[in-house]
Amino acid sequence: MKIITDPRCVEYAAPGHPERPQRVSASVELFRAQKELPVDWLAPLPVEKSVILRAHASSHLARLVREEYFDADTPSHTGIFDHAIRSVGGALHALQLARASQKGFSLLRPPGHHATSHQAMGFCYLNSIAIAALEAEAAGFKRVAVFDFDVHHGNGTEAILLGRAGFAFFSVHQFPAYPGTGAASMENSHNYPVPPGSARAVYRASLEKAFADLLAWRPEIIGVSAGFDAYRSDPLSDAPLEAEDYYWLGEIIRQSGIPAFSILEGGYSSELPNLILAYLKGWEGTKQL
Repeated sequence: MKIITDPRCVEYAAPGHPERPQRVSASVELFRAQKELPVDWLAPLPVEKSVILRAHASSHLARLVREEYFDADTPSHTGIFDHAIRSVGGALHALQLARASQKGFSLLRPPGHHATSHQAMGFCYLNSIAIAALEAEAAGFKRVAVFDFDVHHGNGTEAILLGRAGFAFFSVHQFPAYPGTGAASMENSHNYPVPPGSARAVYRASLEKAFADLLAWRPEIIGVSAGFDAYRSDPLSDAPLEAEDYYWLGEIIRQSGIPAFSILEGGYSSELPNLILAYLKGWEGTKQL
């Protein structure tokens, strides 16, 4: 398994904010210590501005550089534009690996799936998965799917890809919940809202339905917004998933035989490193102990 990260992504923080450096630093520590899953460590790729501008307005990039206040969930940090660029570079490296029939997971922050073409929101500044999906199209893929299993709807990814031929977005998420979108499907955006407090079997059935629909669409490549905040102990949801469910998600992606790349989105419990490990073991085909 190839894991893409950069030590600089833990250099910013806001007191009390759930999107904290330990999400990555504790995960890196676990992956370096564990012996079950062999890991090769890689760095993000450099990113051309033209690649970002496929998904974002130039005015949005200018605002990020100015490091202005965005909202209570999405504060400005010194150097946040560079941090967000590295997250994009991680997604692009994961895509590059998928094109070479290898598995790559981008373990970087900030996340990205809430960022729209014009707005930073929901802890997200640049939409890494949408940028990588558009890069996949530029590389010659005719049918690009994005599978988002974060507990929060990927509104930014939906907005950027909506109505674009050759793309399909599949999102399983709690609703009603932040950001208040994703109640219904439209055009090439396929939403599978799960009510708060639903049983694990209900949530799992929605994931199964979404992935079956994704396969029926016959994508040539899959970009995965891997959020781990539907875990039963995550502080930002009351969803019911267990580590075994994340192993299964990795497993069904592997069993599809379709090239795929994954990036870290949400996940705010202290168990996040173990949840990521379970997912990657399922994706790699390593036995879950």
